[in-house]
Amino acid sequence: MKNILLLQTGGTIAMHIDQGESELNPDRWGELLCREIPELEDIARIEIRKVFFEDSSDINHTHWATLCRTIADHYENYDGFVVLHGTDTMAYTASALSFGLQGLTKPVIMTGSQVPMSNIRSDARRNLVNAIELATHPIPEVAVCFNDHLFRGNRSTKMSIGDFDAFASPNFPPLAEIGIDIRLASNLIRLSESSLSCMPEFSDSVAVIKLHPSLKPDLLMSMDFSGLRAVIIEAFGSGNMPIKGLYNMLPFIELCRSKNIHVIITSQASHDSVDLSLYRSGREAQKLGAIGAGDMTMEAAVTKSMHLLSFALAENDFKLQFERSIAGERS
Repeated sequence: MKNILLLQTGGTIAMHIDQGESELNPDRWGELLCREIPELEDIARIEIRKVFFEDSSDINHTHWATLCRTIADHYENYDGFVVLHGTDTMAYTASALSFGLQGLTKPVIMTGSQVPMSNIRSDARRNLVNAIELATHPIPEVAVCFNDHLFRGNRSTKMSIGDFDAFASPNFPPLAEIGIDIRLASNLIRLSESSLSCMPEFSDSVAVIKLHPSLKPDLLMSMDFSGLRAVIIEAFGSGNMPIKGLYNMLPFIELCRSKNIHVIITSQASHDSVDLSLYRSGREAQKLGAIGAGDMTMEAAVTKSMHLLSFALAENDFKLQFERSIAGERS
C-alpha cells in the first residue's frame, strides 16, 4: 500500500455546526474522520498532520510557505500528499504550491468540501475518498479534486458558492475522469527528471484592480505606491480598457511603469486568452510595458507574480519568466 500524508489546514470540511453556526473544531474533525470513513485505510496507509487550522479567507503567503516546507520536509517518506483546505482560496493555494514546489514527481492533491463533514448531506466524504485514492496514482503535480473532477491546481478557479460542483478549469481540460474507475488524462505534466525544488518565497507587494465602466483613474493615481511592485489590472475581453477622456487608463499605467511597477493585464472573462495585440487599447498598454497574462486564471497570475517578485529579478527577466509556463499554468 502507498503511504499518504494528509495535511489539515482548516476550512469548511473541518467545521462543526452548533446551534446553526459553523466553527472550526480540529479535535472534533479528527474524531469524525476516523469514525465516518474507516475504509480510507483500505486505500492507503494514512498519516494525518495538522499544519495550521484556519478559515481559508485568513490564509496568506506565509501559510503557503509553511505548506511548501512541510511537503518538502516529508517528501521522501510518502508516496503522495493530500491537503485539506477551505474552498474560498483553495485555487490560490494550489497555484502557489505549484510555483513553490517545482520538479514534483509525486501527487499533491488539494480538496475540501462545500458542507462540513459533520453534516449528513456533506460532500466531504466523496471528495476526501477521491483525493486519497488519486494521491496513490502517478500524478506529478499539484491538483484540485472536487466533485468527481481533478483539475490542474494553477488552472482551477472557484465558480460556485452553493453548488457541490464548485470548481472549474476554464482553459485546460481535467486531469482525470473519476467514475467507477479513475482514468488519468494524457495532459499531465511530464515526470520531472530533476529533484524537488522547494522555493517557498512569495512577495505581498501586489495589488489587483478590477475595471468597471466609469472607474476614475484619478482615484488610482492618488493611491500609495510605496512598497508596490506589481499591479494586476482585470480588464475587459482580451485585455481591453478605456483610453479616452476622463476614464483613460493609460496615464495610470504610465505612472506605474515610471515607478518600476510591473503592470499585468488579465481579463474578467473566464475563458480564452488575453491578447494585447488585438485592439488599440491593448497595444497602447503594451507600448507602455504592460504584460498580458495569456490564458492564466486570476489566481495563477497573482501567485505567480508574488513568486517571481520574491527573486528580485531584473525587469526583462521578470517579463520573460511571467510570459513562459513554469508549472503548466499557461498555454
